[in-house]
Amino acid sequence: MEERGRAAGAATELRVRAVTGLKEIGAAAWDACATSPETLGAGDETHNPFVSHAFLSALEDSGCVSRRTGWLPLHVAVERGERTIGVAPCYLKTHSQGEYVFDHGWADAYERAGGSYYPKLQVSVPFTPVTGPRFLIAPGEDPDAAVAGIVAGLRALRAETEASSIHVTFMRAREWAQAGALGLLQRTDQQFHWENDGYATFEDFLGALASRKRKMIRRERRDALANGITIETLTGRDLTEAHWDAFFAFYSDTGARKWGRPYLNRRFFSLLSERMAQRVLLVLATRAGRPIAGAFNLIGDVALYGRNWGCIEDHPFLHFEVCYYQAIDFAIRHGLKRVEAGAQGEHKLARGYRPVLMHSAHDIADPALRRAVADYLKRERAHVEDAAGVLDTLTPFRRDHPPTERDA
Repeated sequence: MEERGRAAGAATELRVRAVTGLKEIGAAAWDACATSPETLGAGDETHNPFVSHAFLSALEDSGCVSRRTGWLPLHVAVERGERTIGVAPCYLKTHSQGEYVFDHGWADAYERAGGSYYPKLQVSVPFTPVTGPRFLIAPGEDPDAAVAGIVAGLRALRAETEASSIHVTFMRAREWAQAGALGLLQRTDQQFHWENDGYATFEDFLGALASRKRKMIRRERRDALANGITIETLTGRDLTEAHWDAFFAFYSDTGARKWGRPYLNRRFFSLLSERMAQRVLLVLATRAGRPIAGAFNLIGDVALYGRNWGCIEDHPFLHFEVCYYQAIDFAIRHGLKRVEAGAQGEHKLARGYRPVLMHSAHDIADPALRRAVADYLKRERAHVEDAAGVLDTLTPFRRDHPPTERDA
């Protein structure tokens, strides 16, 4: 697909094309867009690991995303002459698995009405319910013009592939507003994140909690290690193939029970370790010299992102220790501002995590389906906002120590 035209506000002709792999764009051009101030905004984040060329190419090169898995890469690139001014990680999907923003009901209704919901276009990081930039803009470019070019390219690609719809998921609030202004339907959901309110130690964090919750967490941490279990945290050069062999055994067992088959294969973890080991945190639990559980995390500039967990032995509270408490401890020790521990899970609330709104945008070709989805989303947004407000009153913090507010 190749489109030529003028995006809103653009002074010269733009070319939009879809590429079937990151190799067609290259790491330098992609990462220049992924790390620019125009993409990341005015905050103190300079690198989001999930939209890096290293992470996304590891998914492609390992075969985790491919035509066979129903995630065919069709990344959109907007170019002016020889310069890439914007890109978006995009995939042609033949199912709705591995997305964490659920549209199965939309697909079922459309299919029952005689339509074909698949294929669809998914602008996201596969298998990753983490908020981050989705419209990546080169340094010095006009963000609105570049986003308009990307959205125009996505719509042209939707028409060419005969896709039913475009779905941009786990996007930033600014991008969400830009997408809404360009006519995409807006959706919200929620997750639970932990916020670092300047704690110096884990005990400082516990001191901000109500007495009963503080005692509960101390008991859970103690009981998690009661059967002779030890915890090891590994990153960078300390990671070995033996560690990944152990973790993949946990991940495969848990993934098979949750999804039928795990989304990530063993080669992906080796490639990730080769390309960005300094951004990886692996938490391993060992008993009697044998690894029995683990959690895979990525380290951002300002946040720790918990991604995958698995175990081959069940022990009380071990999941909370490996996934939540170790993550909080690491974030405090390394001065990170928050921990994002993945999708769903109201049980996180009692452990110091609080509700945060998530954003996605959707562009649907069929007018009748679009009207039905727009009506549904209007009611859903109100429900999500009300629910988040109620849940925010149930945090475990002392009344004189409310959690820090932040813009989701």
